[in-house]
Amino acid sequence: MRQKFTMPTDSASAPPEDAGTDSEVPEAKTQVAQRDKESKTDEDGSSSVYRYIKEDLFTSEIFKVEIQNLPKYTGFNDLKKFLNKQGLNPHKIKLIGKQTFAFVTFKNQEERDKALKRVHGMQWKGKLLSVRLAKPKADPILRKRRREEGAEEPLSTRIANAVTPLWQVPYGEQLRRKQQEAEAVLQTLSREIGNSNRAMLPWLFVQKEKNRNMCCPLEAIRPSPLQTEYRNKCEFVIGTGADGEDKTVGFRLGKYKGGSCAVVSPADTVHIPAEAKRVVQAFQKYIRTTPFPAYSPETYDGHWRQLTVRTSRTSQIMAMVFFHPQKLPEEELESLKNSLRQYFTEGVGKDSGVTSLHFVRTGQRTSAGTEDLPCELVAGDQWIHEELLGLKFRISPHSFFQTNTGAAEVLYSTVGEWAGLDDQSTLLDICCGTGTIGISLAKRVKKVIGIELCQEAVDDAKANAEANGLVNVEYHCGRAEEIFPTVLNALVSPNVTAIVDPPRAGLHSKVILAIRRAEHLKKLVYVACNAKAAMNNFIDLCRAPSNRVRGSPFRPVRATAVDLFPQTMHCETVLLFERVDYSASSAQTPDNSRKTDDNGDPRVP
Repeated sequence: MRQKFTMPTDSASAPPEDAGTDSEVPEAKTQVAQRDKESKTDEDGSSSVYRYIKEDLFTSEIFKVEIQNLPKYTGFNDLKKFLNKQGLNPHKIKLIGKQTFAFVTFKNQEERDKALKRVHGMQWKGKLLSVRLAKPKADPILRKRRREEGAEEPLSTRIANAVTPLWQVPYGEQLRRKQQEAEAVLQTLSREIGNSNRAMLPWLFVQKEKNRNMCCPLEAIRPSPLQTEYRNKCEFVIGTGADGEDKTVGFRLGKYKGGSCAVVSPADTVHIPAEAKRVVQAFQKYIRTTPFPAYSPETYDGHWRQLTVRTSRTSQIMAMVFFHPQKLPEEELESLKNSLRQYFTEGVGKDSGVTSLHFVRTGQRTSAGTEDLPCELVAGDQWIHEELLGLKFRISPHSFFQTNTGAAEVLYSTVGEWAGLDDQSTLLDICCGTGTIGISLAKRVKKVIGIELCQEAVDDAKANAEANGLVNVEYHCGRAEEIFPTVLNALVSPNVTAIVDPPRAGLHSKVILAIRRAEHLKKLVYVACNAKAAMNNFIDLCRAPSNRVRGSPFRPVRATAVDLFPQTMHCETVLLFERVDYSASSAQTPDNSRKTDDNGDPRVP
């Protein structure tokens, strides 16, 4: 997953999902009233508010689901009638203002599971519903009392909840949730394809019938080989600790804009490798001996801003120190860099194992990407190296490399399997980073052409190709939307496949339009780190031809999810698109020469 560097890097807990006012089904009110009445007779009045969580007392909160993508303006009675028609008897229904989701509880697990099975994937008033399990609601009185008494959860638990919200969820359940999210994405795409290309409706109808309202088969999610200590790149902010300690290195408990600036050590987090934690500890000891304060996002004063640590299977470790110079003279900055060098090469910090130490000067109030910030080598090697699929890759400070190496091997193996390459293929590796995907597939194809925005990454990709003995690769640096059309126009090979692995926001629309125009490009493998954000790309690939979107459309034929981020809700989604063949007798499409609008309807002259 591509991550643009922003300063400071905040990690925040998700807001409570269950905030609002309960609307109880009438038959349940009597039980609640009776229970409240009985609770008043307790000798210990202070404990009566907690009785519902006792084992021998019924609570429907443990049988709760969340229904998503409801029609706008859905009311309590509308939803209740709809559920009743499906043979369901909800215990409580909670609608949150004008939101398009609701929480529904049931009296037992059987009823809850029935709702998951019957409602998930159903169409209601033109909306494709999605259902998932929901967390029980916390007792508001207990929560308030614990706050007042200061009986909060330990800091280690709070930071774990912030940066790895699924850390207490069994891994099998994590995978099930991510599989369900991928299914919901494909169901949404199915609906959007029907709206934007009506010529595909006959094909789409068959796919939806076979694939639970999805536009193509969804294979089982591919798990990560490692579920803990898997991150090879970690970004830590520097600030006042939640315990009051100055210059603490770690993660924020919440977003700064929410008023939470406290920083907590990553020592107890499960996704950070021990090597990175050692660097954090050593660096924190060092900066606490210096006279320079931590940078304050509130006042824009201070200096120490961020520490980025990259680890590898080769035992090489890179540390990048982000420092705001303010108005310090150059000689003082040089003295500081010399001090850092001595500490990590000869002093206490030597035991942390840093082999590549860099100093990055940041600007005031900047949110620039790391590729825009000058990086000075302070000690050790300019790069670190990583091994992946039997190949060796050089990684520069600002270069993109997947943050979970083991799962990246699973991802790239899947991409290579689906691409259907042969020795006559030309492979376009768009947003190629350090060249990992293209280099891993180069021996199968005639030629690899990579496109990447970051110059450091392009330099790494060229070095990586040479180090692995490859001569059939070339790389271009620049924005994909500017370079890609030129590269496509220069290609004469009839056998072209593209693999795209763009940043979170997806590909620029100009790239999608260029792909559509390149009729000789028959197959596209799209790797999305956020499938919802890339939805417009998917739709434009499949949209009916028009004056704006020229060329035959693609359609999705295969999909899967790959879990690169255990303990979180994030994962990579892989979709294989194939060009619709208008010449085939089975393709039910309109005359391609007919002018249409962007919905596939005839354009009025």
